[in-house]
Amino acid sequence: MKPPLILTGIDLPIEPSCGSTIWCSDVYDRLAGNFRVVFAGLPGSGTWKHGFPETAVLTSGKQPYGPGFDTYATQLTAEVTGLISAHRPDLIHAQHLGFGLALAFARAAGTIPLVSVAHGTDVIAAAESEQAREVLNEVVAASTRVIVPTEAMGCEVNRLTDHACSDRLTTVPWGVPLPPPPTVRPRPGHRLNLLHAGRLDANKSTVTAIESLAFTQEAHHLTVIGSGTELPRLTERTQQLGLGERVTFEPFLPRQELWKRFADFDALLFTTRRLEAFGLVAVEAQAHGLPVVYGRLPGLDATLGKGGVGYEPGDARDLAGAIDLVARDQALRHALQGAAALNARRHDIAETAAQLTLLSLAAIEGRR
Repeated sequence: MKPPLILTGIDLPIEPSCGSTIWCSDVYDRLAGNFRVVFAGLPGSGTWKHGFPETAVLTSGKQPYGPGFDTYATQLTAEVTGLISAHRPDLIHAQHLGFGLALAFARAAGTIPLVSVAHGTDVIAAAESEQAREVLNEVVAASTRVIVPTEAMGCEVNRLTDHACSDRLTTVPWGVPLPPPPTVRPRPGHRLNLLHAGRLDANKSTVTAIESLAFTQEAHHLTVIGSGTELPRLTERTQQLGLGERVTFEPFLPRQELWKRFADFDALLFTTRRLEAFGLVAVEAQAHGLPVVYGRLPGLDATLGKGGVGYEPGDARDLAGAIDLVARDQALRHALQGAAALNARRHDIAETAAQLTLLSLAAIEGRR
């Protein structure tokens, strides 16, 4: 008997450091024993190596929200309708609660159950754009289940849908492939080697990490590893503040290479300012024994546990105080490192895959 077939795909101007692509690579590899998966790929997927053995290449050119979006969604729906007819999936996973491909899945699904998955960028877009909010509501209305990574994200989706989807919201915490437990051994001294890693966009607020160094009592050093639209602004701000010798910029690193670099640092700065879906890179850093200094956004305290220190999001002075607190108290730093490594063990990608498997099988059985 053939395993059930899942059709999924991602509609983003994909960057290698995008959390949704990383999550998909991790989780769908672990679903292989229970499902076949066909991945619908769109033009412009950049350098991401997704690893799906079965792919269907779509041709509709990506259009963001705006005047051209409705035409794009119509074209994409026609393509997806043909894709569904050709593959006859048992279940559709719509990555993101908006964007064109999720909307096309929702419109073309017919009697095929659809499970939608919130990743963060879609929810941020819906909070800022009425058009995006309408798309999110249409996708959610067509969904058998709506998966969110945290209860805080669920509350935001509930708000954006005027509480119309409460009975379909299901929290499935994200996870990461866990390395062996690290050896916790803090370096001596009060000057820290700090790391910021990931996509460089306005919401990630890397500028807060840079500006905080102007207020710290010690001359800590920050390494920024990543790529994105904010890079020119960040380098300019660094020079304006006279921090050229204390801030180093490095390009995006693939995950395995980034993991090797974690040992070079004393703490990760996680400076997202508005909404964070889960914080995969923060959990990865914790798994390697790095405490995380993070903005106190809804959900992050539950995700990061006792292995981090919070500050007021966007407040560079408050972040500076948190950094100096970790720097001057070596016993605290040691305790945070141990707590971080222990907390990360709660976020095993195998558990995420197991929960997604059960939800998917239940959705298919419900159709039958």
